Amino acid sequence: MTDPLAKSNKRLVGILSLITLAMLGFGFALVPLYDLFCDVTGLNGKTGVADAKAVEASRVDTSRWVTVEFTSQVNGLAWEFRPMQNKIRVHPGEAALVKYYAHNRGLETAAGNAVPSVSPGEAAAHFKKVQCFCFTRQELKAGESREMPVQFLVEYDLPKEVKTLTLSYVFFNADKTQAMTNKDEESNASPG
Repeated sequence: MTDPLAKSNKRLVGILSLITLAMLGFGFALVPLYDLFCDVTGLNGKTGVADAKAVEASRVDTSRWVTVEFTSQVNGLAWEFRPMQNKIRVHPGEAALVKYYAHNRGLETAAGNAVPSVSPGEAAAHFKKVQCFCFTRQELKAGESREMPVQFLVEYDLPKEVKTLTLSYVFFNADKTQAMTNKDEESNASPG
């Protein structure tokens, strides 16, 4: 004879375990779903990319100025990372170049990936990066410093009511991010 209370507890533990696994799986699926949602809707300040030909062909609206502010943050790296200037003024349609400064304060070589965003959200679709350190993984040796350029264009057709944009970068530890991605891919590939 089995104890009804033990049987009930065992069933409850099984159900709670399944719920926990489902929530964990959903958590890993959120990042690609969120990126897809932002790409489709243009939300969350996802920026576009422009090539040099698009910059050359761009019209410039010299009748108005837009202030572009710069911020930075580091997550999971022993790095100092900051814009070399806090803001600049540009005409819509005019290409601009700014630099960020990165310094590895750690004792080991470390790699990072920068994730950009632009606010306000309606301006993000009009902010195009031509050259950016965020396009590739960045690696700094212990004690190494580097200037990291960003060439961008605020498009001519930026809505007139937008007078200030903020370009933000968050630098994430590329090795930890890659390890998490590999672990997620392995768990998704395993049967069952």
